Amino acid sequence: MVVFSQPAKDDLRHIYEFIAFDSALYAHKVIQSIVNHIQQLETFPESGRVVPELNDDSIREIIHDNYRIIYRIKNAIEVIAIIYAKRNFGHSINDRIE
Repeated sequence: MVVFSQPAKDDLRHIYEFIAFDSALYAHKVIQSIVNHIQQLETFPESGRVVPELNDDSIREIIHDNYRIIYRIKNAIEVIAIIYAKRNFGHSINDRIE
């Protein structure tokens, strides 16, 4: 099972709002593509690489288009963050995993 943390849901909403400023249709397609990509983790939870900044085997990431999808493997797959790949990883992600 894949679950989204509230901050990850907020990330999706921000991505949608940013893209929708130019095209709501394209924003919907981008969000749907990200969510579809994430759903594949149900079958292949360890398909992502360990996040280099964290070096913790339980916290991994997959890259989809321009986004880093960071997740934790527990009883379920918890999506922690969806961030623009060129954005600095920063302390905000560290706060989400503690």
